[in-house]
Amino acid sequence: MTTAKDIMHPGAQWIPAHETLDRAAQLMRDLDVGALPIADSNERLCGIVTDRDIVVRCVAEGHDPAKITCGELAKGTPRWIETGADVTAVLDEMQGHRIKRLPVIDEQKKLVGMISEADLAQHLTDEQLAKFVESVYTTH
Repeated sequence: MTTAKDIMHPGAQWIPAHETLDRAAQLMRDLDVGALPIADSNERLCGIVTDRDIVVRCVAEGHDPAKITCGELAKGTPRWIETGADVTAVLDEMQGHRIKRLPVIDEQKKLVGMISEADLAQHLTDEQLAKFVESVYTTH
């Protein structure tokens, strides 16, 4: 059985909710990623910030990314999956919520990795991948 731990990109890194969006952009650049899980003061997942969020919801609206925090941008209930979840549960979570990145949490509720579209592409059949793309990218 293929699990979330098998699919994930290990070594994902949090960004604290109090950090500014310019710092998030710098960290994304340094890590060569397009999204960062946001952690509250207890190191619990409270959202995800993406490069697109920074551009569309901050810069394009005339805000200064040096003055807006990641926590201010976090909205909704963050989604995540446990390391032992099988690939079907991963796909159900991502397709059901139309998300392209999914944090992976271990038994101690610590971030251990992220699953992205690229990770899925390496581990899914062509049929599974086509269904994922259709469900996440089509407008309803």
